[in-house]
Amino acid sequence: MSETEDNDILEMDSDTDEGDVEMADMIDSKTVQTCRTTPKGSDVPKVEFNGNPDCLFFNDGKRRIDFVLVYEYEESKNGSNKKASVMRRKKRRREFFEGSLMNQGLHLEMTQSVVDEKLFYVKLHMPFDVLCANAELLHIKLPIKSNDLRTQSSKHNCCTKPFYPNEDVIGKEPDYFTAPFRKDLLNRFQLKEREGRELFTPTMRSRMVYYILSRAAYEMKGENKKFGITKLLAGGVYKAAYPLHDCRFNVKSKEEDCPNERYLLYSEWAHPKNFYKMQPLDLIRKYFGEKIGIYFAWLGFYTVMLSLAAAFGLGCFIYGYRSRESSTWSKEVCDPDIGGQIVMCPQCDNNCPYWRLNTTCESSKRLCVFDNFGTLVFAVFMSVWVTLFLEFWKRYQARLEYDWDTVEFQQQEEQPRPEYEARCTYERFSPITQSNEKVPYTACGKCMRVSCGIGTVLFWILLIVASVVGVIVYRLAMFMVFSMQLRSDLNRKELEPFREYITPQMATSITASIINVIIIMILNNVYEKVAVWITDFELPRTKTEYENSLTLKMFLFQFVNFYSSCFYIAFFKGKIVGYPGEPVYWLGKFRNEECDPGGCLTELTTQLSIIMTGKAVWNNIQEVLLPWLKNLMFRHCTQVGSEKVIPRWEQDYQLQPMGTLGLFYEYLEMVIQFGFVTLFVASFPLAPLLALVNNLFEIRVDAWKFTTQFRRIVPEKAQDIGAWQPILQGVTILAVVTNTAIIAFTSDMIPRLVYYWAFSVSPYVENSNHTMAGFIDSSLSVFNISHFNITTRPRDDIKPVWFNNITTCRYRDYRNPPDHQNPYQFNVYYWHVIAAKLAFMIVVEHIVYFTKFMLSYLIPDVPEALNEQIKRERFLTRDILNNTQLTNLMKPIREKLQTDAADFTELEELI
Repeated sequence: MSETEDNDILEMDSDTDEGDVEMADMIDSKTVQTCRTTPKGSDVPKVEFNGNPDCLFFNDGKRRIDFVLVYEYEESKNGSNKKASVMRRKKRRREFFEGSLMNQGLHLEMTQSVVDEKLFYVKLHMPFDVLCANAELLHIKLPIKSNDLRTQSSKHNCCTKPFYPNEDVIGKEPDYFTAPFRKDLLNRFQLKEREGRELFTPTMRSRMVYYILSRAAYEMKGENKKFGITKLLAGGVYKAAYPLHDCRFNVKSKEEDCPNERYLLYSEWAHPKNFYKMQPLDLIRKYFGEKIGIYFAWLGFYTVMLSLAAAFGLGCFIYGYRSRESSTWSKEVCDPDIGGQIVMCPQCDNNCPYWRLNTTCESSKRLCVFDNFGTLVFAVFMSVWVTLFLEFWKRYQARLEYDWDTVEFQQQEEQPRPEYEARCTYERFSPITQSNEKVPYTACGKCMRVSCGIGTVLFWILLIVASVVGVIVYRLAMFMVFSMQLRSDLNRKELEPFREYITPQMATSITASIINVIIIMILNNVYEKVAVWITDFELPRTKTEYENSLTLKMFLFQFVNFYSSCFYIAFFKGKIVGYPGEPVYWLGKFRNEECDPGGCLTELTTQLSIIMTGKAVWNNIQEVLLPWLKNLMFRHCTQVGSEKVIPRWEQDYQLQPMGTLGLFYEYLEMVIQFGFVTLFVASFPLAPLLALVNNLFEIRVDAWKFTTQFRRIVPEKAQDIGAWQPILQGVTILAVVTNTAIIAFTSDMIPRLVYYWAFSVSPYVENSNHTMAGFIDSSLSVFNISHFNITTRPRDDIKPVWFNNITTCRYRDYRNPPDHQNPYQFNVYYWHVIAAKLAFMIVVEHIVYFTKFMLSYLIPDVPEALNEQIKRERFLTRDILNNTQLTNLMKPIREKLQTDAADFTELEELI
């Protein structure tokens, strides 16, 4: 046992001095004496492994194993040291806990490990009467009648059938009307068509057992009760608690009645050969529970919708790629007689030379791939696409809620968290029950907890902003270094072919992006622990409230962490740089950086591609490589060469446990990706395609992970995707603003349109036809090099050899020439462009928002046909249950009348 576990088990008592072992023993002795009415765990029958590795039952072959607890037992020879005291306390708490379970009606059976003699497996079985009581408590819905409203024909045709799981292998789940279970109406839930099947599925049984495990006491001190398997796992009393997989993932079970659902899920869902197929959602839900099912349903729906966006984005990219050579402004940049004759001003002080515009020919062509009219159309399309995605998902989700019996789950079933119940020491008046109820804190205490959480989140967000500022300072400093070193290095003959592709701005952008990705990952790992601690401190009442609170904290942090650098490049970089004679400085030292000669849009594309790729690689390492290596090392350490020699419960113990936050990180990963796909798609039309490819792998990777690398997850109910739904809606609203702003202020589309329609004809030029010819010259201002001061003038030793008798240089801006009466002030072209950008944003935003509103209004969240089915089910359920209740009430009256009639007949015969 590790020192950490020793401390954990001692710290489970707030009133126990960790250093005073003798006093702790006295407290434990008193604890045991207060609970003599509880059966002791030593009464758990101990049996030997029966040699059947596929067995899912107790040794009697009749009682199903619903859950397994694992503990390690060490008998210390020295009874006075700290370790011995910890071991005795663990044993007492374990025995008390197991006694509590038996008090609540569970059957227990213990088996020693066949691999490690120190390990013991306690198998739990819930008998039928206890199942009925807990099913009624948790409002578990069971079938009462076959659905007579839906056709049973296959929804696949000859064209779509290859894209669905094999129906001969994974049969269609029968459809029933359901109702919350009631023990007094048991006969109504035992349908003839379900003969031979268990009334409660293994998923339901595991969920009900875990409900008891979460609330079973392990220690009593007067009126104070400590309970919950979660604390026992954290303190090392038990090493694991999990339901069993029904078989091995790659081999069918030899048991006759085994459904082999794990094997079916692997062969028809998780195997890489099925990457192009739809998912067997009903079987996923049946095996893992509704919470896992709704996640894969959302991920699959999102991936299908991405295919449309990816196809449109790919078409936009191909259009830009094919038009890059024919672009007028690109031709002017590359033309030796135009771009080759334009001398550009240095982009840093002293150490940057003059340069010709045509050296950025390749950058200009790359810009044309992403900065074209197709991008504008694609940005508007994506604004509509996200609305359709959310509206159609709501409809699909409503269908799943009905099919999976979670329509009224939130109102009926969710119970308080054990951690919340354990802290309920205060009383308050409940306006709902009109009586006093126990709560864990006062109103002032709750305000203090929430304020502490908000303050901590704001502190970490400011820490991210500080890291972004640090990266910006790095960019400013390294640009000067690259400007001095890179140009001299690329002048070497062997590197000359790369001169047109590698610029100081590009090198700075790439290295800064890589550093930014590393900082993002480090801050993520640290903040995850902080966010969990804050949410635990706030003590939400239900698990849904807990997850929603944690979701909001994590997303706010991740939003700033992942997107802050992209927002900087898109909306701040190169916007406030001054002009060559009077540049703007950061912190009074670093000259504010300008955009790449190809524009900031190219840098934004580079940043997005690096972050998305780095994030995907890191996530796959965490999700695939690490669990596989951990399982491999565990098997190597236990020296078990084959799973055939050990029982099912021990095979599952060798797998990895699911994290305490469950699917939280899976959702977070996808929502962050959704943000990249929507918020900055105007700069990177290939983002949906990259997301589509990633998701096709993500679905199978997650499926492979759940079916082969993880223990079976404790099933949970879920009605929807929780707090992620409003977060997605917020991202879609923000996406309209960011994409219109990128097109207006980051790309050169608006300046080109202003030039084409206003400044390419008279009175500004002697031309009667609208044209893009001359746009490059009009977008560059003139600077007199004699106006450089001593701190900004380039050194003489770095001046190019061709720089002779040149008195002016050009820079990107719209300012008056040096001989104007207001030199270097913004010219009329600048104000036309600003007005056009603002007008574009206002008009496009309103049009898109109006379209989104109309689509949301016209597409109902719940289909009309589904509404009718829900009403029909409620009517039939109410009718059946009322008739049954009426029959039960009339039964004794009918029997009494029959008895009275028989007595009256006998009386007549006597008379």
